[in-house]
Amino acid sequence: MVASRNGHFNKNGQHKMTDNFSSIVIRIKRFFTTTRLSRVAFIFLIIFIAFHYFTHHLFKLPSGTLQPEPNLPYSSYRLRDLKHINELNRIKRSVSNELRDLEGKRNQIQDDISLHQNSLTKIEQTVKKAQTELETLKRQIIQLKNEQKEAEKPKMAAPARLLATETDNVHINPPKHYYKCQMQDCFDYSRCSLTSQFPVYVYPHKAQTDETPFSTTSFVLDVTRTAFQSIPYMTSDPAVACLYVVVLGEVESTSGANSQPIVDKSTMSDWLHSLPHWRGDGRNHLLVYLSRQSTAQNPLLGVDVGRAMIAQTNFATGQFRFGFDIVMPTLTLVGTGQQNAASEEDGDKSNMEEWLMNDGGLWSDDDIPLQVPAMRDFLLSFQGQWGIAGEIPLSQYNPEGKVNVEKQPSASPFYEIFIESLTLMKDNKLHGKFHLETKCPEDRIATPGYSSEWALCGSFSSRASILSRSTFTLIPSSDKLDLLISTSLLTARIGEALRSGAIPVIIGRKEMLPFSEYIEWEKAALFIPQARITELSFLLINFPHADILALRRQGRFLYDTYFSSARYLLEGMLSVVRTRLQIPPVAVEDTTSDVVPHKSFKIDEHDPAPGDAASEFGMPPLEPPTASLRFVRNFTGVTMDARNNWNNIPGPFSLFPSVPEDRILPTDAQFIGSTDGFRPIGAGEGGTGRIFQESLGGNCRKEQFTIVLLTYERDEVLLQAVERLHDLPYLNKVIVVWNSPSPPQDHLRWPDIGVEVVVITPEKNSLNNRFMPWDQIETDAVLSLDDDAHLRHDEILFGFRVWRQSRNRVVGFPGRFHAWDIRNGGWAYNSNYTCELSMVLTGAAFIHKYYMYLYTYWMPSPIRDTVDEFMNCEDIAMNFLVSHMTRQPPVKVTSRWTFRCPGCPMALSQSQEHFEERHKCINRFVKVFGYMPLVFTQFRVDSILFKTRLPHDKQKCFKFI
Repeated sequence: MVASRNGHFNKNGQHKMTDNFSSIVIRIKRFFTTTRLSRVAFIFLIIFIAFHYFTHHLFKLPSGTLQPEPNLPYSSYRLRDLKHINELNRIKRSVSNELRDLEGKRNQIQDDISLHQNSLTKIEQTVKKAQTELETLKRQIIQLKNEQKEAEKPKMAAPARLLATETDNVHINPPKHYYKCQMQDCFDYSRCSLTSQFPVYVYPHKAQTDETPFSTTSFVLDVTRTAFQSIPYMTSDPAVACLYVVVLGEVESTSGANSQPIVDKSTMSDWLHSLPHWRGDGRNHLLVYLSRQSTAQNPLLGVDVGRAMIAQTNFATGQFRFGFDIVMPTLTLVGTGQQNAASEEDGDKSNMEEWLMNDGGLWSDDDIPLQVPAMRDFLLSFQGQWGIAGEIPLSQYNPEGKVNVEKQPSASPFYEIFIESLTLMKDNKLHGKFHLETKCPEDRIATPGYSSEWALCGSFSSRASILSRSTFTLIPSSDKLDLLISTSLLTARIGEALRSGAIPVIIGRKEMLPFSEYIEWEKAALFIPQARITELSFLLINFPHADILALRRQGRFLYDTYFSSARYLLEGMLSVVRTRLQIPPVAVEDTTSDVVPHKSFKIDEHDPAPGDAASEFGMPPLEPPTASLRFVRNFTGVTMDARNNWNNIPGPFSLFPSVPEDRILPTDAQFIGSTDGFRPIGAGEGGTGRIFQESLGGNCRKEQFTIVLLTYERDEVLLQAVERLHDLPYLNKVIVVWNSPSPPQDHLRWPDIGVEVVVITPEKNSLNNRFMPWDQIETDAVLSLDDDAHLRHDEILFGFRVWRQSRNRVVGFPGRFHAWDIRNGGWAYNSNYTCELSMVLTGAAFIHKYYMYLYTYWMPSPIRDTVDEFMNCEDIAMNFLVSHMTRQPPVKVTSRWTFRCPGCPMALSQSQEHFEERHKCINRFVKVFGYMPLVFTQFRVDSILFKTRLPHDKQKCFKFI
């Protein structure tokens, strides 16, 4: 029983040991499968080291150390030890195999996890892309709905040109007397449709003078013929003409150039009625009397001119019809008189003949003084002499048919006060220096006028030498303003003063000045009553320098625009009539583009770079190309803005598609009554981040911009620059101006960037081509870009948004300034880092296309010639032009100061010669403009939320700006 019981016990104990061992193995497996591999390896390493240390220490013990127990034999002990070791080795191998199996399973599981994670990432990207496409489609639907809504209100197309015919002869109720003519009762508007473009017919000189009652100087006729040929309103078909011009010229007389011509009034009237298109009463006729030397001729005085308008300089009081006749500037500024100064006079005549033929004005004249300093050598100057008119009578025309002739008048009461006041000014040094001459020196010529006005002293050049040193110049009006409306001498004095930069101070009653119907003479001259002559010096000395320069600058504009050549004089005359008729001027022409066809390839998709449209939140979807509105204010320029156009650069002679100063609507009009074209932020509720990026907002209607890329023999750099513009929002078109001598090669692979890329080959390699008003440019906004200028999409879009708020200025990235050269005097170009700037380089700048017209057609040609001479400075010229127009500095955006172009060859702008040329350009441009027009600024423009700390749930306007 004991033995069996013991045997059964041993058997049960063996089973229990086996079960315990199995449970241990399961626990070890569970431990290894649930524990990180690194931890298992670490534990196994500890066990292995401990086991190794134990066995090694055991075998190294001295003999006799491990003595068998007294009651166990030695062989039994060794056998049990070996079995134990074998069992441990077996366990070790088993555990190692289990570990390898577990590691393999773990790696398989990790591979499966990675595969599923990649699949999940692709699914998430697909979902995100689908959501983006859905948002894009929603915005496109909104855009299409807006466009459909706006399309239901189509813009009226420009009406066809309506011209008159020979049979048109509308009955007009005549006034009681022709000297009471006004436009509404003496002009036939039916021949001058608003869309007729104002056709003007000039009677041929030969046919006109065959039976004329007096001889007309050939010089005047030749000058006017040349000038009229360059005016765009001319027509050779009298049947369609709106206006008929009869050039009378200057009457030749054997009694002297300044003597009154002997003309029979009835003969003159009969000759006018015999003109082929006179139509019985002279309607729509303009009689132009211009003189070269005479200052007192008035051959039309007392002549029945019917319903014809008169344009001349000398007008008697009863002769001039306000709002109908036109006071003209003096054709020439030549002095006439004493024979002992004939050589000086002849020199002036040759200069004036060249002046008359010069259609470009006198921008390039070296003898025109600078506008600065404000205060010149003389505070006030005057040169004249009273009472040398000789036998020239003063005529007063009585409209009822009587002509009164007054001989040499006695000095008026004002004469004594005038002489006394000038003497006191000259003797008193308190208010500065004066140059006052009340009697012409014997060695100088004297040009008399009417007997009631001061004669001119000296020649044109001698007077100009004094005027160029004068801050103000005194111009006394006629002493018989009850008899005279305007005189040649007064007009000549004003023209000479404006040319020399001396501010006219007109003493006496206000006379009719040239084109005074539209010119605001108060902005260029001072009108002082005779009673203020004793306080004149005190008044003038208290004028601030800024106001003096403003008067001088406006005077220079008036001279350049209306006095500087025969063409401008006559075009100003025609513009008076055209503005009265409310007919817009001829539209300015775009430059025809020589487009080179090319092929494009599709760009491979790649991850968007920071700042690109695809990386910004909520970038708007690409819109179809949309041109800016053109010629929407054709008739406001000749109605509400007529005087503004006449008194501001560039004058009233051209119609532009749009101008930077176009009026903006009040904000509420965007939502009430004038919603067409507006895209307010968040539909008017505002917003940041994605909501902000979805719309242009601002104060202007939606629009796009055109990029003009100028390139020269850098094909690879150019193509990379074009590719960077891929999917750029609001981009209408890219125009590449190919300045390279050889045309583009057929193998060039032009990238397809989502909009049209137009390659233009100009006639010659010129930096002026950057600002040509190419006909391919259909937007107001133009981004002028160098091919090596690397701008991110967000930078371009931010610059575009800023330009929309400052349309009349240059808005760009790299800033520069003009610095005064302390050592040598004059100006220097400076590109150093500074806290103020005055220029923005047009290698990366937004401008209005309007300035491209002015740069090409209005800006003086010597500036463009300088650009071609140095192959440099076109960006300086554009900054000069815009600052001259606006008197404001450019706008710099972001922190960009330079551009780096990896792999590009060394640019010309990095050479010292380049900077030396730019120094010369600035000083030459100052001489042409007459002053330094650049204006300093000390700030740049950044996004509204730039560097603003926002709550975590808010977004900025731009991620990377």
